[in-house]
Amino acid sequence: MFTNTFWSLVPAIIAIGLALITKEVYSSLFIGIIAGGLLYSGFSFTGMMQQVFPDGMIAQLSDGWNVGILIFLVVLGSMVMIMNRAGGSAAFGKWSVDHVKTKTGAQLATIVLGILIFIDDYFNCLTVGSVMRPLTDKHKISREKLAYLIDATAAPVCIIAPISSWAAAVTGFVDGANGLSLFMRAIPYNFYAFLTIAMMIALTVSNTDFGPMKLAELNNKLQKNDEEKKAEHASITGAEDQPNPPVSAKGKVIHLIFPIITLIVTCVIGMIYTGGFFEGESFVDAFSNSDASVGLVYGSVVALVITIIFMIVTKVLNFNECMSAIPEGFKSMVPAILILTFAWTLKSMTDALGAKEYVAGLVENIAGNHALMSMLPAIVFLIGTFLAFATGTSWGTFGILIPIVVNVFGADINNELMIIAISACMAGAVCGDHCSPISDTTIMASAGAQCNHIGHVSTQLPYAFTAAAVSFVTYIISGFVRNWLICLPLGIVLMVVTILVIGRVEAGRKSA
Repeated sequence: MFTNTFWSLVPAIIAIGLALITKEVYSSLFIGIIAGGLLYSGFSFTGMMQQVFPDGMIAQLSDGWNVGILIFLVVLGSMVMIMNRAGGSAAFGKWSVDHVKTKTGAQLATIVLGILIFIDDYFNCLTVGSVMRPLTDKHKISREKLAYLIDATAAPVCIIAPISSWAAAVTGFVDGANGLSLFMRAIPYNFYAFLTIAMMIALTVSNTDFGPMKLAELNNKLQKNDEEKKAEHASITGAEDQPNPPVSAKGKVIHLIFPIITLIVTCVIGMIYTGGFFEGESFVDAFSNSDASVGLVYGSVVALVITIIFMIVTKVLNFNECMSAIPEGFKSMVPAILILTFAWTLKSMTDALGAKEYVAGLVENIAGNHALMSMLPAIVFLIGTFLAFATGTSWGTFGILIPIVVNVFGADINNELMIIAISACMAGAVCGDHCSPISDTTIMASAGAQCNHIGHVSTQLPYAFTAAAVSFVTYIISGFVRNWLICLPLGIVLMVVTILVIGRVEAGRKSA
């Protein structure tokens, strides 16, 4: 009775609503999972228990892809802890103060690094967070702002990078046409991705913040000032606390940079290895066929071993100190692992209830109305955003919407409206994924920035909704104009003007 209907989305709506209201994510996700189990079982207690645990949580934790992501999380957490213990993060923080003089420079550096690491969104979130956290902390940038910058340069950048795990996923969902060719042609129409990047740069250069993010930045600045006063008092009285265990005084910037570069290189090699590069496949084809989960595990484990050897050889840590840092790194990732487990289980509830089939039926009905064809990209963008927001998965949203759009147009690769609609599928999926508190990428961004998860979600939402609104308007225009050379520049101009208007309004409130 509840399957393949609007009820299939109710568990996710309950979980997201409770999380935003209560600011507590664990119980909110669990209540949503229970609601899904009850709906699926027809409110049978035993049926609910079966759906939630053996068919839900245990099945998700038995899935090879999910286990690979969890191993990657744990290994990276261990690497970060080793770098911290070695003094690499502290040394980078001191170096950055001398070389990156302004708060704007620190944010732009974070954006540039996020854009450069376009291979995979999980890898992007955790790597950028590890590298930039010392720098942003020194310049009094809140963890919420750092998490936003990480999140906004993860999925939005991956979806416009031809060589990425996301490109491989999208091309795999296209039947009856050249998937890679469609992906390449759709890139200029991926307005949400480009407008999100434009928005970040405009916010940073104009020094504009609004909504909960503005309050988070102000609170962080006040907190940092108090911490500086305490540190100054401690240095005068000799009562300065030392971390336990203490950070090595021998640490240098190389003790952060070398492990990160090693991680990037080994993870790229790991991904192309799983795609058959060393069996004769081309670099691009190897990426298209890669298993990102397994590749990241291979790369991160090799990088961890090399990092331990490097720390011992350079005599900043001994073997026992490196080994003691590994379980501490595991502990630091426990909150992210718990949220991911609940989010995956909640997704299995919506899948079992037929959320995909329900949304697919809606899209097919709209696409069958010829009067709405020029509005189809904007409508698909909204549906993709809502579906990804409710289910927490962008790849699942691709899998639902892209085949429908291709079938509507009969795989006519020369139909520009089909290209725009496919791009709207991808943009909407990324937008919903970017906003959703149950999205694994959003969870990873919180973990990378070491930020409270609901704090990250609540501060990011107004920013993501602003980019989504401008993208929606641009998709309406593109449905009629059908030329990215006109639509993309127009969208960027609208985005910059929107930020300037918001900045002027915020400045007016400040002076009032």
